[in-house]
Amino acid sequence: MGVYAVTGAASGMGRQASDKLRAAGHTVIGVDLHDAEVVADLSNPDGRAAAASQALARCGGRLDGAILAAGLGPKPGPDMARTIFEVNFRGVVDLLDAWRPALAAAERAKVVVIGSNSSTTIPAVPRRTVSALLAGKTVRAVRTVKLLGPAAPSMAYGASKIAVTRWARRQAVTPEWAGAGIRLNVLAPGAIQTPLLDELLAIPAQAKAVQAFPVPVGGFGDPAMLADWMLFMLSEAAEFLCGSVIFVDGGTDAYFRSDDWPRSLGVSGVPRYLMRLRSFRGASHDG
Repeated sequence: MGVYAVTGAASGMGRQASDKLRAAGHTVIGVDLHDAEVVADLSNPDGRAAAASQALARCGGRLDGAILAAGLGPKPGPDMARTIFEVNFRGVVDLLDAWRPALAAAERAKVVVIGSNSSTTIPAVPRRTVSALLAGKTVRAVRTVKLLGPAAPSMAYGASKIAVTRWARRQAVTPEWAGAGIRLNVLAPGAIQTPLLDELLAIPAQAKAVQAFPVPVGGFGDPAMLADWMLFMLSEAAEFLCGSVIFVDGGTDAYFRSDDWPRSLGVSGVPRYLMRLRSFRGASHDG
């Protein structure tokens, strides 16, 4: 049986995944604002540091896997953009940076980052916001979305999910992650019937937008079903899954982006392809 860290473990998909892991006999170190083994606030650096260190103390320096499910939706608020970036992006990156040695110690660890189909279906998310997040410049990212006025929380949410997905894909294939036996992947849900969705549905303007969004199969997703996907991505069957983004969204991403993927690298991508190929061969030789 394994030891798993789960953020956002007190509700929604994180709670469902935690319950299923425990039912299967695993040990779960839940991280949340309440009702968890580690109570911490991921919206500030001190809270993230405390969450990371307390989880490491509880696991004894070895983690068989992790689920990063803590997240905030695009609620209105004067400082909401910053809070979304801190929780949805830094709350993943900072914890996984701290936990990586413990994951490597397990030799065949699996990590699931909860992304979102918002990473591909929210139009006009500012590229400079995403770039700022990936460069570690949260203050600059906040400035770029605050210029958008009432749309800032929605743009911040989309940017946070794009950035965390790109970060995961970039890291997943490196010697420090794939080379250390850690499989890092992203699950991208659509509208799932969780407390986060309930909060949005309680805001008339947000409810109208959510209900009008195309879901080809109809309705909202079941968090228990998403938890089953997470458990699969933590299992031995996912050993060859690396840097993948799996959309479980009732068909919304396919509805909007049916011809966007897969797409060949293209002529302009050949130099980058050759550079990456040489880098990979060098890393393999060094290892």
